Amino acid sequence: MDTSRWIGVRSAGFRANSERIKVATRLSTRLSAYCWDEPEPIRDVFEELIGKPVGEPFHLIPPFYADYGLNITIGHAVFIGYECMFTGHGAIDLADEVTVSNKVNLVTAGHPVEPDKRRAYITVEPITIERNAWIGTAATVLPGVTIGADSVVAAGAVVTHDVPPATVVAGVPAAVIRHL
Repeated sequence: MDTSRWIGVRSAGFRANSERIKVATRLSTRLSAYCWDEPEPIRDVFEELIGKPVGEPFHLIPPFYADYGLNITIGHAVFIGYECMFTGHGAIDLADEVTVSNKVNLVTAGHPVEPDKRRAYITVEPITIERNAWIGTAATVLPGVTIGADSVVAAGAVVTHDVPPATVVAGVPAAVIRHL
């Protein structure tokens, strides 16, 4: 199934998304004002940002940045480290027991490569992180990627393709370096 979509920069959808970006930016700023030892207000603001409850237990260490928010789904026992950024308008699904280390970027939007189309629209594809996956510090996961259950993405990796379950990937672009 083709899960990609595009958003024209001059469309009504783009204007509506711009309004949501304003809300998400303000909520991210509010969320980022809390300290890690204030779990209740962190949870409350994060749930307002994503528009739904998060699984129990939930741990997030601010600051945290999102430019949309309503596309994020969080499972049971998820941990998100400080200075993470979840961007784009595609779905970001974190399953149960996912660990997202510090400074991780989950990016669901992009632009066409062709120069004459780059400013015309934004491409959007979801990111799925399956059960018990661990995303290492400063890793970047690009649009359309699924990280398989029990996998590890090494620190600093740039993930451009799906990661098979129970593997370790590293590098730029990330490649399988070990099977678990």
